[in-house]
Amino acid sequence: MVLWAAGGCALLLAVNPTGAAAASAPDASAPNATEATTSNASASKAGTDDQPRAWLARTDKALATRNYRGVFVHEYAGETETLRVVHRVSGNGVVAERLQSMDGSGREFIRKGNQLTCYLPDQHTVLVERSPDPGLLLGALPSVDAALAGQYRIRELARTRVSGRKARLIAITPMDQMRYGYRVWIDDATAMPLKTQLRDAHGKVLEQIVFTELVLPAHISDAELAPSVDARHYRWVEQNAATVTSLPGPPVSWQASALPPGFRMMVSARQMLPAGPAEQLVFSDGLASVSVFVEARRGPASPRRGEDAATLGTSSAYSIAEQGYRITAVGEVPPVTVRAIAQAIRGAGGRGGGAARHR
Repeated sequence: MVLWAAGGCALLLAVNPTGAAAASAPDASAPNATEATTSNASASKAGTDDQPRAWLARTDKALATRNYRGVFVHEYAGETETLRVVHRVSGNGVVAERLQSMDGSGREFIRKGNQLTCYLPDQHTVLVERSPDPGLLLGALPSVDAALAGQYRIRELARTRVSGRKARLIAITPMDQMRYGYRVWIDDATAMPLKTQLRDAHGKVLEQIVFTELVLPAHISDAELAPSVDARHYRWVEQNAATVTSLPGPPVSWQASALPPGFRMMVSARQMLPAGPAEQLVFSDGLASVSVFVEARRGPASPRRGEDAATLGTSSAYSIAEQGYRITAVGEVPPVTVRAIAQAIRGAGGRGGGAARHR
């Protein structure tokens, strides 16, 4: 998910959420939220990018550096779930977090430094994984910089209230159909995101978070970060920290052509995945990102060009088999985008053929 979660453990809650079906017209769904109409003067002032960008930067900083506890409602893939979050930053900068589902399964996610522990009472299982860069459980918005100017429009739409707090509504709107946009209701007093939406290019809401309770205490005790379940008799599974590792060797032999506007290669590396070695390419427009994995196919190569596509909420995947290789693109982007990027991959110097040649 885009708006919250970190690591493979958190994906479990996306795959099997609990709760009732969500309403599809989200602007009216925030408790006590009313969207004010801006005057011509304030709209003119908000029309420039500098102020909205500054507020988005303040929001990212607030999520990462402040103590907070709260309750939020998460709407995603037609489901609604209520979750409680506790976030603490110690004096030495170490982050500890606890995220608890208050519906159905009662799943909990606890992060201390680089370790994420997932308590799954409905499966009597605890998953533990470590990552050098685990990210926040309540995800910060991606960085917004000047490079986005041609792909997104960033502006302040209104001054309003959410859950009784004064807020300003910032919109990040895509200029085409190849990426998603955001709307963020930012608390005037603390810069915390009181409400966040992920939207497609037509304005349809794909995912939403609304805080119904939020406090920013000076101190958070260790007890607030402890699990509420007794997991002594659960099955414990530890994720191998070396599941994805960089491999030495010559430069990556795959590249892309005819990428969607604004996307460029950010990372290229050889990786060891659970299924075997692969070449990984990461493409980004500065806000959205797509990962591509190229793996040699095992067994006899088929002359047929096999394609597979899948969508889970806001995540899209597209896979194509080409001349003995499997090329898979995955990202929080529309299906058309992962397809376009996967089909743009070709072997450098003519190696491996390349999907782009067969479109």
